[in-house]
Amino acid sequence: MKLIATDLNMPFNADESTLRLLIAAEMKLSADRIGGVRVVRRSLDARDKNDIRFIYSALFEVSDKDWSRNSHRASRNIAVAPEKPVIAPVMGDTPQPAPVVVVGAGPAGLFAAHTLAERGYAVTLIERGRPIEERGKDVERFFSGGRLDPESNIMFGEGGAGTFSDGKLTTRIKDPRAELVAETLVRYGAPESIAVMAKPHVGTDVLRTVVHNIRKDIEAHGGVVRFGAKLTGLKTEDGRVCAVTVNGSETLPCCAVVLAIGQAARDTYRMLYDSGVEIAAKPFAVGVRIEHPQDFINKAQFGKWAGHPRLGAAEYRLTAKSGSRGVYTFCMCPGGFVVASSSGEGEVVTNGMSYAARDGKNANSGIIVQVNPSDLGGAPFCGLEFQEKIERAAFRLGGGDYSAPAERVADFLEGCAPQPFGAVVPTYRPQAVPRDLKKCLPGTVRRGIAEGLTAFGHMLRGFDMGDAVLTAVESRTSAPVRIKRGEDGESTRIRGLYPVGEGAGYAGGIVSAAVDGMRAAERIIALYRAE
Repeated sequence: MKLIATDLNMPFNADESTLRLLIAAEMKLSADRIGGVRVVRRSLDARDKNDIRFIYSALFEVSDKDWSRNSHRASRNIAVAPEKPVIAPVMGDTPQPAPVVVVGAGPAGLFAAHTLAERGYAVTLIERGRPIEERGKDVERFFSGGRLDPESNIMFGEGGAGTFSDGKLTTRIKDPRAELVAETLVRYGAPESIAVMAKPHVGTDVLRTVVHNIRKDIEAHGGVVRFGAKLTGLKTEDGRVCAVTVNGSETLPCCAVVLAIGQAARDTYRMLYDSGVEIAAKPFAVGVRIEHPQDFINKAQFGKWAGHPRLGAAEYRLTAKSGSRGVYTFCMCPGGFVVASSSGEGEVVTNGMSYAARDGKNANSGIIVQVNPSDLGGAPFCGLEFQEKIERAAFRLGGGDYSAPAERVADFLEGCAPQPFGAVVPTYRPQAVPRDLKKCLPGTVRRGIAEGLTAFGHMLRGFDMGDAVLTAVESRTSAPVRIKRGEDGESTRIRGLYPVGEGAGYAGGIVSAAVDGMRAAERIIALYRAE
């Protein structure tokens, strides 16, 4: 009999082999009658810093006879293990008349293309940026003070923006495909631990290999992957997409388009709008990146156990209010770096990144403030224009060479002239320079950050330390637009066009974007049979 035990807790430094004893006690059986113990979930409870614990869920097996005899005596934490849902879409009856074109090689596009290719469908994945190997070199060149390549940077290229981040896989969606996403990532090179961690992460260095391996498997199944291929037009017949234009001149016939563009594709948004695609403004958030010493965060969260190898680098997640606006930390990167995420010339954008080891000297996180379309007039592209405005202001304030304007928390809160950086050395490359951030941040955003810092200082003592560094601007937290779609996943105005992922306004991270791409692929599979 396969059962599951939940809410098993023990000291964080205890050996996991003792889980069998805990399960035996919950079952009122001797330990030798418990078999096949496998951890399926592990989370950390550090609320009591003197008694930090891991909380486990684990599958195990007992004989049918033992379950029959002891089910009424077992604790409420024991239940029959649920059957794993089978995700196997039924193929449609219509022969596939042309390839599916998937636009964008971020998580949504990669998983859509992989789902289709693995089932034998003709699919062409087009990506305006470069393969991960070349993209990595382009990004490093920019970090080192070289030229920004508008088509190959942290926002554009194989793997999407998530490849140059912490590779966080935390998600709030309950879709069973989320588990399949984790299993797929493990299959292509991610550590097996991501399948059981409550807050899993892959790390930028490992994620690059995973992305490369997924692409190679798409190709091995007959899929075509093209880089330097930018979507520049749509062709329709009787209200249905029948072809796409690439790089302004090449036409690719298609039976459907999975539109998995990233949120940096502002020119593509505008082309789609001009082509009749329905696009609306949506709420988003902007702010800055804050950096603290990672040792400080470790001590604040773990107390005397800070630095213990089983705990690793500590995280945090904080929320507050500025009037009616939400203020919150975003995309926290333990032991990470603040990175230059510009995708357009004359714009400075920041984000956070960690490697798998999370062993950098600083911790960083976004501190962002909610922005509503009604603040900006409500037009479809009001959010895009707002982002562009503050990104260009940050570029000018930093000196016009992609240096990022930054400021010590003490100077920001006191409103005094920015002083040289102190104990916290900013990690942004090419470089961060001391500047007065009020010159690039709107008043509502500045007030929100200031009130958030004060509130967060009460929640996590010392968070508002004077030497912590704020680097501007964090403006790409989510797409400020939504490409409208119906219940069937198709664009409201053009049939056969499936907007998916973060760039379309329907996801908030690697896992949810990947799941959204898979769903679109399944809808197409339900219409056609592979030829």
